[in-house]
Amino acid sequence: MFTGIVEETGTVAGIKKGTVSEVLSIRGPVVTSDAKVGDSIAVNGVCLTVTSLSGDTFTADVMAETMRRSSLGSLKAESKVNLERAMPADGRFGGHIVSGHIDGTGRVLSKTREDNAVWVKIEAPESILRLMVPKGSIAIDGISLTVVDVTDTFFTVSIIPHTGAATTLLDKNPGDTVNLENDIIAKYVERLLGNRAAPSGKESGLNLEMLSRNGFL
Repeated sequence: MFTGIVEETGTVAGIKKGTVSEVLSIRGPVVTSDAKVGDSIAVNGVCLTVTSLSGDTFTADVMAETMRRSSLGSLKAESKVNLERAMPADGRFGGHIVSGHIDGTGRVLSKTREDNAVWVKIEAPESILRLMVPKGSIAIDGISLTVVDVTDTFFTVSIIPHTGAATTLLDKNPGDTVNLENDIIAKYVERLLGNRAAPSGKESGLNLEMLSRNGFL
């Protein structure tokens, strides 16, 4: 599990392309400082398993399904990536629950500066937008951010100077692709509401009326 608080921006040191997969080599002195083979590291929000280590560089296999669902296939040598180690049991929960399992990709539509912040508008598919709410959480390329507005076709976030300097998001230009992961709580709620029948065939009783009655909506 991750929190969406990026620890460093690493650099793609090499890419070994397969037919529909690849092996990434990524340089990141912070995340490799205590890493071991088998550890999980989020790369632009995608949970990858460390397969080897050499100095400050680690390698990870990227399977075909991950290539299809994320933007990792567009990386090139020397590309900058957001890196985060899995959260330790005694760590601070600074962001929100991030699994590193990407739900899909979005496209940057615009960046607009407002004093010390930058507004970023991102186009996303309906399947992702329907699980978002204003002031809720979204992980963009592994960065835990707060949704400001959401419509039927796009959503917006506002980036403070620290986040802009510590991540790669403001390096993106209109048209660039980003990885998106919805809040896992929203995904579970949608799943439960979509499958309300209990194993006995009776209604489980979990519905919008019940959630509202108990203060969840």
